[in-house]
Amino acid sequence: MATNTSESSPVLFSVSNGIGLIVLNRPKSLNAINKALAETLLKSLDECKDPSIRCVCITGAADIFCAGQDLMEASASSPQELGRKIGDLYNPIVRGIQELEKPVLAAVNGPAAGAGANIALCCDIVIASDNAYFLQAFTNIGLIPDSGGTYYLPRLIGWQKASALMLLADKVQAADAERIGMIYKVFPQAEFLQERDRLTARLAKMPTKALALTKQALIASRTNDLTLQLDKEEENQKLALMTADFKEGTQAFFEKRKPNFIGA
Repeated sequence: MATNTSESSPVLFSVSNGIGLIVLNRPKSLNAINKALAETLLKSLDECKDPSIRCVCITGAADIFCAGQDLMEASASSPQELGRKIGDLYNPIVRGIQELEKPVLAAVNGPAAGAGANIALCCDIVIASDNAYFLQAFTNIGLIPDSGGTYYLPRLIGWQKASALMLLADKVQAADAERIGMIYKVFPQAEFLQERDRLTARLAKMPTKALALTKQALIASRTNDLTLQLDKEEENQKLALMTADFKEGTQAFFEKRKPNFIGA
């Protein structure tokens, strides 16, 4: 499996103990998304399909998560070129995160604005350091929210709150983001890295196929009615019942020990 730890790369990618770590790495530009970063991020997400990777973590370099679209690059592009980037790069990133058959954790270690905020919010679990904030910055420059923002944010915090945050471009501090249900948890900056690593290590030792099937069921629930969702749960539960991890989990229960899940 290829890894990329070159400090000059716009995205760093490494694998350790079943965890695929993706670091947005343009700190001098606030980890803003240019074409090179988007393309490298897509490549890293594709490499995370490797079955030896059981959890993926996306974070940013230098206490910054992501400032969104690189406006320097945008100012040198035509509106038509920028529009194509949404379909060619931004949307595939969101789909790539959602379609990955393993949990994806966004570790928001600093400001997350525009597309950077929405890429974080499309992940399965979002944690943040207490110096982080989330900003739907689009209307500040005459644009609309993209990268799935108009889809995810209302489902996370409700229509009225999401509408106001997007129209007014209000900044949401990490503690408030947790309070309103936008993210899972916030941690003090001094403890953030330790908490991130603790959570990813926990996910990497869990029954990966069951996590993937749970993720798929949750995604299906966005459009299913109750009858269809019950059918989806039945379908996915039948698949989970066939896994080695189900057998191990039940055996460990009867033997009163911790299960040793292998992700299969």
